[in-house]
Amino acid sequence: MSSSSAQVRAHWPRPGTWPVWVVPILVAFIQVVGSLGAQRGEAAGGGSSGGPPWEHGDGGPAGIGHTDLDALGFALLLGGPALLLLRRRHPVFTVCATAAVTAVYFLRAYTYGPAPLALAVAMMAAIVAGHRLVTWAGTGIGLAAFFGLTALIGVPAAERGQDGPFPVQEPTLGGSSFVVGWALVVLVSGELIRMRAQRAAETARIRAEEKRRQASEERLRMARELHDVLAHNISMINVQAGVALHLIDQNPEQARTALAAIKDASKEALTEMRGVIGALRSQGETAPRAPTAGLDRLDDLLDRARNAGLAVEAEITGERRRLHAGTDLAAFRIVQESLTNVTRHAGPGPVTARVGIAYGEHEIVVRVEDDGRGAPLLDDRPGGSGLRGMRERAAALGGTFDAGPRPGGGFRVRAALPLTVESAVERSEDAGPDGGDAQ
Repeated sequence: MSSSSAQVRAHWPRPGTWPVWVVPILVAFIQVVGSLGAQRGEAAGGGSSGGPPWEHGDGGPAGIGHTDLDALGFALLLGGPALLLLRRRHPVFTVCATAAVTAVYFLRAYTYGPAPLALAVAMMAAIVAGHRLVTWAGTGIGLAAFFGLTALIGVPAAERGQDGPFPVQEPTLGGSSFVVGWALVVLVSGELIRMRAQRAAETARIRAEEKRRQASEERLRMARELHDVLAHNISMINVQAGVALHLIDQNPEQARTALAAIKDASKEALTEMRGVIGALRSQGETAPRAPTAGLDRLDDLLDRARNAGLAVEAEITGERRRLHAGTDLAAFRIVQESLTNVTRHAGPGPVTARVGIAYGEHEIVVRVEDDGRGAPLLDDRPGGSGLRGMRERAAALGGTFDAGPRPGGGFRVRAALPLTVESAVERSEDAGPDGGDAQ
C-alpha cells in the first residue's frame, strides 16, 4: 500500500505544470461553497457559530452580524479566482487586484469563510515569480491600510452588516493578530515553495550539465578510438601497398603476400570501426558496454605488424591476470599506436620493434622500443594525436607515460597503468590535477 501510494505521489504533476485555469476553478468552487456553508451556519447558530475563528472561546461578543451574499458578494467571490488566470504573466497586478477584491468583500461585511483563498494563491504566485519585496511590503502596507480604515468606519461586532454600504467590524486585538499570522503563514509558505522550485531547477541544470559533459567525454573517447583504429591499419595498408607495387612484376608471390596483408588490415579496420560506430548508434545507451579491444588480441596485432615487414619481438613477464576494462584497452592501444609510429617514422632499412608487457603487483608496464633512426617526437606536434592520445589514456587512468629517443638510437615508449579500478583511483588522487603525467 505504501509503495503504491509513493508511486502515485511521484507521478502526480506539480501545480506549476497544471493548465492555468485549473487552480482558479478549484479556488472559485471552494470560496463559493465554503462561504455559503459559513452563511448557513451563522443563520442556524443565531449569528454566533459562524463567526471568525478569533472570536470563539476568548470572551468575544456573543453574536456577530453579517451581510447576506448577494449578486455583488458572489461577483467578489468569483472575481478573485478569475484574476488568478493572470498570475503567471502579471503576478504583481494579480496580487494587487485580488487584494482589492478581497478587501471590498470584507468591507461589505459578507460572511466570514474561505474568501481570502484567492489572495493567498496570488501572494504565493508573486513570491515564486520572484517579486518578493513587492509582495512582502505590499502585504504590510495593505494590512495597515485595512486596519486603519476599519478603525475609522468600523462598528461593533453585533452591529456588523446592518447599516451603510461598508458595515465592517471594528478591529480587535484577536482579529488583527489572526489576520497578521495568516498573512505571515502565506508569505513563508510562498518562500518555501520558491526555494524548493529553485533547488529543483538547480538540480535539473546540474543534471543537464552532467549529461552534456558525459556526452562530450564520450565523443572525445570515440574520436580517440577511431584515430587509433584508422592510424594503425591505414599505416599498415600503406606500407604493404608500397611493397606490393614494388614487387608486383619481379616477385608476384611476395606481392600476393602483401596484398593478403592489406586485405587483413582493411578487414580489421572495418570490424573495429563497426564496433565504435555501433556504440554511437545504440539507443538508450551512452557508452558501449565493453571496450572493442584488449591484450587478449595482442598476438593478432603483432602478427599484422610482422606481415607489414616489421620485425617484432615480444616479451611478457609476471603473472598474467584479468585487467580492468579501461586498463586493458589502454594497454592495447598504446602498443598499437607505438607500432604504428615505428612503421611510419623509424626510417628505411630493417627495423626491429621490441614489445614488453610486465605485470606487477599493482600496475602493468607497457614498453615498446625500436632501433630505427630515433627521430624526435614527430607525432607530438600541436594538433597531432599519437603520443598525445597515449599520454591522455595513461593520465585518465591515473598512470604515467614517457616517450623519447633511446640512448644509442631508436625510440622508446613506456606506460605504467594501474591493474584495477581501485588502484586507478588511488593513483589519480595521488598524482594531483596533472594526472601524474611523467615526462
